[in-house]
Amino acid sequence: MLRLCPPVCGRCASRTPKPRSAFAADLRQHFSTGVSSSTRPSLHTRPGGSTGGTRYGRASLELRRYQSAFEQARPPSPASLGKPSQAKTYRKTRKLLRRLVQLSAILGAVYAVDNYAYDACLTRSVRTFSIGLLIALDYKLNFRPDPWVGDSISDLHARTAQRVFDLLRANGGLYMKIGQAIAMQSAILPEEMQKMFARMFDDAPQNEWKQVEKVIREDFGKSPEDVFGVSFSGDPSKGIMERTARASASVAQVHWARLPDGREVAIKIQKREIARQVGWDLWAFRTVTKIYTWWFDIPLYHLVPYISERLMLETDFQNEAKNAAKMRDLIQGEPRLRDRVYIPECYHELSSKRVMTAEWIEGIRLWDKEGITGTWHGGWRQGSPGAGGKQLDPPPPSVAASVSPKHSTDEKLKPTRDAWRGPAQTGGLGLNLRPVMETMVGLFSAQMFLWGLVHCDPHPGNIFIRRLPSGKPELVLIDHGLYIQMDPKFRREYALFWRSLMTFDNATIARITRDEWGINAPDIFASATLMRPYEGGDGKTLADIRAMSQKEQKERQFEMQQKMRQGIKDILANQDKFPQELIFIGRNLRIVQGNNQFLGSPVNRVKITGTWASRALAESAEASWRVRWREYGRHLLFRLVLTGTDVVFYWSKVRQWFGVGRGMDDDLEQSMRKMAGR
Repeated sequence: MLRLCPPVCGRCASRTPKPRSAFAADLRQHFSTGVSSSTRPSLHTRPGGSTGGTRYGRASLELRRYQSAFEQARPPSPASLGKPSQAKTYRKTRKLLRRLVQLSAILGAVYAVDNYAYDACLTRSVRTFSIGLLIALDYKLNFRPDPWVGDSISDLHARTAQRVFDLLRANGGLYMKIGQAIAMQSAILPEEMQKMFARMFDDAPQNEWKQVEKVIREDFGKSPEDVFGVSFSGDPSKGIMERTARASASVAQVHWARLPDGREVAIKIQKREIARQVGWDLWAFRTVTKIYTWWFDIPLYHLVPYISERLMLETDFQNEAKNAAKMRDLIQGEPRLRDRVYIPECYHELSSKRVMTAEWIEGIRLWDKEGITGTWHGGWRQGSPGAGGKQLDPPPPSVAASVSPKHSTDEKLKPTRDAWRGPAQTGGLGLNLRPVMETMVGLFSAQMFLWGLVHCDPHPGNIFIRRLPSGKPELVLIDHGLYIQMDPKFRREYALFWRSLMTFDNATIARITRDEWGINAPDIFASATLMRPYEGGDGKTLADIRAMSQKEQKERQFEMQQKMRQGIKDILANQDKFPQELIFIGRNLRIVQGNNQFLGSPVNRVKITGTWASRALAESAEASWRVRWREYGRHLLFRLVLTGTDVVFYWSKVRQWFGVGRGMDDDLEQSMRKMAGR
């Protein structure tokens, strides 16, 4: 009990931690009691009973040492502190912080100037390059059977689709046109792309009236009131114009107006920022494509100049008006389409490079199935408003009087003209979808095989349907900005290629694709043209696909998409011979197929297209009469061969009636998905 403090030497005592004050007090009480007791025996005795002496003296010494450790704290003297050291200035940190602040200020100023004075051209380009680099790295690292990020290649495609979609929506303008093109390529692109880009046909935000007014003044040197003869103060002797756009797309927006002479017009006005952005956008497009061509070893860059030229022309509304006039004349000269297709008239005196004035169209959009097929309430031998070019009824005089000088954000002056829908507004044009789609497929087939002047943007927003007094449909085609002109030699070759596809004339297909067009993958190109796996040729493509069918799913998906990638390289291998018109022709074919598919495949699209191709060869004005008679005989034989496609078409219809499928074009797309490894 008394050995609370073990014996220590002086050297060890100096290293002993300082005890707490309570413990030191106990030690003082214990040792003071032990020393004053004269009767207490020695704590330690040596062997043999000899006394070794007490150790209280040593203990007292140790106690004093402990007590000295608890002396009251005193401030140190200045001399004991030593020489003062210079305070740290952190010069490098302050310099780095100053540079960061300066850089942030410069970037902020550049961003502000770019957005205010240059319509965010630089910002859009930087966004494009950063997203493009991220996508390239992602594919370079994860395009493999077992990706490092995600579970499969489908996850990689889904990430890419989301990134590209966000990029196109953020940039707008021509980027939206690219998104619409992607949206119509579901047969050859990953399914994730199609799902994401299906929203690309939504209306784009419209510009304010002040911006619209500036474009008109810059192009005409006059106000909208002077150019179109309209009044915004309720003058009944002048026309009226809505300052709120009726539709807004990626490049332009459309305003309704009624001119003083009674004509109702659609005034298409280019968004003011497009003129400045288009050059930057195309430069970014060229640069990114150049990088991708080198990185992924796919010869894409040689297509860029042609694509850029077409897209640039789409922003020239005077060129669009000329295309519309050409197509209007061609249709009027074709008796098989004259009374079935209508092209709105353009008014050149009221048009400029960024403003186009054309006839206003009242109609139902192509994808409005209920509006097309609903019950007709417009009366017997009556057509829908404006059908056949009939002038629209004028609005009541109260409309002009209601115009306010102060612009309203929801200004609506155009009459509704929907009495033909019935009192409950649930009716439609009362038309069958079959003649509607026959007209549409026939129109674009004639453009490719008869005239060589092809409308390359026939998405559903550019096609309206009206009802003629005869009860037949009338198709109205608008937006004539994106056209291609086919060379006569290439047009004949393309028609012969289509006829050879239908008759499995593999020798002719190989001669045209390899010798004339420089395409080293005839099977894949034929499949992309028909939008179904081509079963002719040497069968190598289908054989390779069947060989993969037994492999593990991830590996099979990867190898199939690798093969499709190699097929694209083979198609574009010979850059000098490849007809660049095929890019936009393929776009046209795919959009037409998508329209037919959305409406339930009411027609045999492949048969109609093949018939027009064969007919064009028989009716070629450049051929001699002997060649034309020979081709006409082949055309009759070809019509008999095409009855085989009807078997496939009606079998798809039977499956559709029983709810097993959704039509022939949907079945063809499913087969293309399997071929593409999806």
